[in-house]
Amino acid sequence: MNNEQELKAVVREKYAKIAGQEKADNAASCCGATPISNKIYNIMMDDYSDTAGYVEDADLGLGCGLPTQFAQIAKGDTVIDLGSGAGNDCFVARHETGIEGKVIGIDFTPEMIDKARSNAEKLGYHNVEFRQGDIDAMPVNDAVADIIVSNCVLNLVPNKEKVINEIFRVLKPGGHFSISDIVLQGDLPDALKQDAEMYAGCVAGAIQRTDYLHYIEAAGFHQITLQKEKPITIPDDILAKYLSSEQMAEFNQGDTGIFSITVYAEKPGGSTKKPKVKLSVLQNQELGCEPGSGCC
Repeated sequence: MNNEQELKAVVREKYAKIAGQEKADNAASCCGATPISNKIYNIMMDDYSDTAGYVEDADLGLGCGLPTQFAQIAKGDTVIDLGSGAGNDCFVARHETGIEGKVIGIDFTPEMIDKARSNAEKLGYHNVEFRQGDIDAMPVNDAVADIIVSNCVLNLVPNKEKVINEIFRVLKPGGHFSISDIVLQGDLPDALKQDAEMYAGCVAGAIQRTDYLHYIEAAGFHQITLQKEKPITIPDDILAKYLSSEQMAEFNQGDTGIFSITVYAEKPGGSTKKPKVKLSVLQNQELGCEPGSGCC
């Protein structure tokens, strides 16, 4: 694959184009970045339409979960959304924080920032702001946020460990995050791993689930909780661009799994909000924790 700056340039270019497309066009592709498929609609994204605070014009169909649903946002909280796109998760979060709270969206694509700001202005939301910048070097001071959310974005950043350390820096002591993202179990075929389109499409940039969870633990977070998990299937008409029929059959019948997971974790200190769902024994072992040790 390319170096970090080249990968970021690929993602920025793709998502600049997506900012000008309709939701149906974006949802008809893998995270809005791969060739149109007649099967892929809704395989990653979850339905926001019944969620309080949902704004249809701000929903580009690019997510892989509903992190705000699990984030335990309270009135008056300061919430940061990483990779805020057109602003949908920010507006849902704003419904929960109320006018007493504050929501900051961070995105590195200028076209997305413009679209989100336009949406906020139309809605008359004065406590939602959007800042352009990389989420691995956030334009935010230390210990600002009560809660951080993100929806299918960390997989697009080459250095996931750096992003997770930034999340730790920006959260207040006792703050927490709820993040939906794509992870792997097993190895993708080289043709998928090495393709820039698949990287921008949220698949090739995903890392192993165990590595993802270990980065969170190594950053200093505790109460690490798997809140939701769902398998992701890449339709054959997309796989056919990269793999032969024999390779497709081997991939589909093999042990490699692609998953959307929503993970919760707390920064130590202050007053904490306890998660509703604990990690299973297997997941504790994946993090290097002994069952009942309390390290997760």
